[in-house]
Amino acid sequence: MPASRPVVALTRRLPPEVERALAAEFDLIENREDRQLGVAELRDLATRADGLLATVTDPLPAEVFAGESVRCRIVANFGVGYNHIDVPAARARGVVVTNTPGVLTDDTADLAVALLLAVARRMGEGEREVRESRWNGWRPTHLLGTRVSGKTLGIIGFGRIGRAVAQRAHHGFGMRIVIHTPHEPPADAVAAVEAESGSLQEVLGGSDFVSLHVPATPATRHLIDRRRLAMMRPTAFLINTSRGDVVDEASLAAALESGALAGAGLDVYQREPAVPEALRRLPNVMLLPHLGSATRESRDAMGFKALENLIAFFAGRTPPDLIP
Repeated sequence: MPASRPVVALTRRLPPEVERALAAEFDLIENREDRQLGVAELRDLATRADGLLATVTDPLPAEVFAGESVRCRIVANFGVGYNHIDVPAARARGVVVTNTPGVLTDDTADLAVALLLAVARRMGEGEREVRESRWNGWRPTHLLGTRVSGKTLGIIGFGRIGRAVAQRAHHGFGMRIVIHTPHEPPADAVAAVEAESGSLQEVLGGSDFVSLHVPATPATRHLIDRRRLAMMRPTAFLINTSRGDVVDEASLAAALESGALAGAGLDVYQREPAVPEALRRLPNVMLLPHLGSATRESRDAMGFKALENLIAFFAGRTPPDLIP
């Protein structure tokens, strides 16, 4: 009699090619409705499956891993960030956690630059005007935006995505790059974009655009708060494609509404999918529904990376993207 295959629970629908590849290796529990699951439902899956293929919007606190009924031995996270997972609690229960770094760098960097351009040139306002039949024709003073070329871009966090954004901005738009990062950045990456380093205050205060590229940790929660927003120029723009927790959304809305900040481009939020009404009503904010890695190429690559981690684990090998 053939040995039974590991059971893997998918918390959301995945690209078809990825689902077919997973089904060839494992017995799957699928979320056919493709709806966001609550903690109790995720806890139930952890008792029925040997592994979870979870996404960045699945809350996996300690209670999901508590008790002898937990069958799950690995959480293969579909995404880079894992602040939604209580990793110490998982580890204490003997559950391995992996992620999918590297494969979404370019697409997320592209989106950050797209947001920067969109808010600088007031594209959201213009698009809504056309769709709502409010455009009365070209005129010299209509929807004047801000030039991007040659301006200063401050990058908070200089990991893979931050470096990719710097490359695009410096070589594509001739932008001056200033960075703030808690770790010593690679010398070649700094040299490639002629980046200058500074304190957080110096980068915030000296930049025309600030792009955030830090993980969500207790240390970065509300890193950009009322006090730090006040350090920015009133003509500056804030771009966030990292994690929603990094920005104090109420303080950001207040700064934008008062004119203390010119605009913002956001792809992530503190309580997704909820977006504060204070932000939604402002014309000088471009709001996207967490599209950073939303290309077919990235999502396929993320899925196959998660599959690679699952296959390695159940074969008794160390998964290539193990979170320590």
